[in-house]
Amino acid sequence: MAEIAKVGVIGAGLMGNGIAHVAALSGLSVVLMDVSQPALDKAMATMSGNMDRQVKKAIITAEDKAAALARIATATTNDGFADCDIVIEAATENEEIKKKIFAGLVSVLKPDAILASNTSSIPITRLAAATDRPQRFIGMHFFNPVPMMKLVEIIRGLATDDATAAAVEALAKRMGKAPVAAGDWPGFVVNRVLCPMLNEAIQALMEGVGDVRAIDEGMKLGANHPMGPLELSDFVGLDTLLSVMKVLHEGLGDPKYRPSPLLAKYVEAGWLGRKSGRGFYDYSTSPPTPTR
Repeated sequence: MAEIAKVGVIGAGLMGNGIAHVAALSGLSVVLMDVSQPALDKAMATMSGNMDRQVKKAIITAEDKAAALARIATATTNDGFADCDIVIEAATENEEIKKKIFAGLVSVLKPDAILASNTSSIPITRLAAATDRPQRFIGMHFFNPVPMMKLVEIIRGLATDDATAAAVEALAKRMGKAPVAAGDWPGFVVNRVLCPMLNEAIQALMEGVGDVRAIDEGMKLGANHPMGPLELSDFVGLDTLLSVMKVLHEGLGDPKYRPSPLLAKYVEAGWLGRKSGRGFYDYSTSPPTPTR
């Protein structure tokens, strides 16, 4: 398989613009697609601002920034993916939405193009079955914030061939990431371990074992975690955490993965964490204040 030179990214949100950011800085041509032009405009402004911070820290030069942004084209349809070597889907963590996206892609892509999903929990074999190229379908799970986090989980589906896995591993390394192979089980490695811990912290909060501050400070000071589990849940997004826990619970069938009722209630209220301004902390204040 030829070296990947042009990357498509679906979704201009937090993960999508982060993937486009690191791909463009690594010298790759990028097509960033979203159905919303305002979302694309916001993504370009976000990438520019994030690169400015990298310039100030002497991680990149102003020339690097200008060249990287010039490599990124935006689109509101799939037509721009026609000559991409790989397309990475970074849409919301919803299986039906992802399958619908892949169904709309297959007629546009060249026959040897790779399809990758940035899913954080949904089995790759199941997603691959919704496409015309399960042998060239793979999981490429980046972590937030993408420009800073080194890890990328590489998840092969049942049909993923060796050439696809090798090409995607090489791509991750070119983008400055450390690829780690993960098995195609719900949650893969990191979220299989991390999300149940966050869910348990929320359950402990619901049961009155401790308040927000006690739980977060306890884990930071007692387990040497850089961020408390409730603060981290807000950072991840409570809706995303709930989706992952549902995938784990349904896919593995063990009651220990049942989402905490308090997590579900916060999502129902629209209290999704940092992105909504309120979760286990109220982000309208500085510093944020616990809500329970």
